[in-house]
Amino acid sequence: MKLFEFKPKLVSCLKNYSKETFMADLMAGVIVGIVALPLAIAFGIASGVSPEKGIITAIIAGFIISLLGGSKVQIGGPTGAFIVIIYGIIQQYGEAGLIVATLMAGVLLILLGVFKLGAVIKFIPYPIIVGFTSGIAVTIFTTQIKDLFGLTTPEMPGDFAGKWIVYSQNFGTIALWATAVGVISVAIIALTPRFSKKIPGSLIAIVVMTLAVYLLKRYAGIDSVETIGDRFTINSQLPDAVIPALSWEGMKGLLPAAITIAVLGAIESLLSATVADGVTGDKHNSNQELMAQGIANVVTPLFGGIPATGAIARTMTNINNGGKTPIAGIIHAVVLLLILLFLMP
Repeated sequence: MKLFEFKPKLVSCLKNYSKETFMADLMAGVIVGIVALPLAIAFGIASGVSPEKGIITAIIAGFIISLLGGSKVQIGGPTGAFIVIIYGIIQQYGEAGLIVATLMAGVLLILLGVFKLGAVIKFIPYPIIVGFTSGIAVTIFTTQIKDLFGLTTPEMPGDFAGKWIVYSQNFGTIALWATAVGVISVAIIALTPRFSKKIPGSLIAIVVMTLAVYLLKRYAGIDSVETIGDRFTINSQLPDAVIPALSWEGMKGLLPAAITIAVLGAIESLLSATVADGVTGDKHNSNQELMAQGIANVVTPLFGGIPATGAIARTMTNINNGGKTPIAGIIHAVVLLLILLFLMP
């Protein structure tokens, strides 16, 4: 068996690259970048870290996965599937433990790709994938109830049942304006595909509801809708790389968490790439994709980022807006970087 084949999809895509292809990639990359911004912020907050770490993950991991990956249209970054895992690791080991676990997971992913284990994904029973994905969806839904309804609660417990107990005890603190903003945002996202296949509903919801909240605060004196700026301060720069302190005992304790991150990242990434293949008619290189995911998860935590993998929602947004090659993913990362550097303060 021949090992160490390293053939990023970008190399073959650049052979016959044209101005028309670049314009399609540019349009898709800009739209995906704008859509990825609130997702990165949301996944960072829901995971128990600051929003800027979600953005940093989308920038660095998104760039590396597109540059070195095995899919033409895959967009990498933080995803909802990792929320529960990241939150649990931080609760038990702190952010320093998360960094080490992510680094270890990255190495495992690289090894999976090097030893050509990407094809193993096809042997996983479909009901397991459906059940696992549905469980993640329910868990993410549970983490968002507090902010959707603007509830005032004590510190939230980490477990599923504990959260719902706290919600039921504090539902009387509901903020109606915050609830209205959340519900209308969901409605916009759900209804947009009936009118537009190109422009993502999430993009319309962001623009319309952000403007609505600004006007309500400015002219109606309604300030009960909390914004990201009310809760966090996002620095307008990429942090310096920091090598974490590594010890054998610490790494042994974090090995189960690292394996979980690696396996989940591999499954989600390759499933996303497979779905993309079905839409585009292309065929991704699963082993190359795993190596790119691994490299991304080795580099990203050095800058304070969280685990990243292929993201089906952003990948489909890329496809639906005409993305043709990995250049669109690179452009999406550049767009996020420019937003971070020039718009965050």
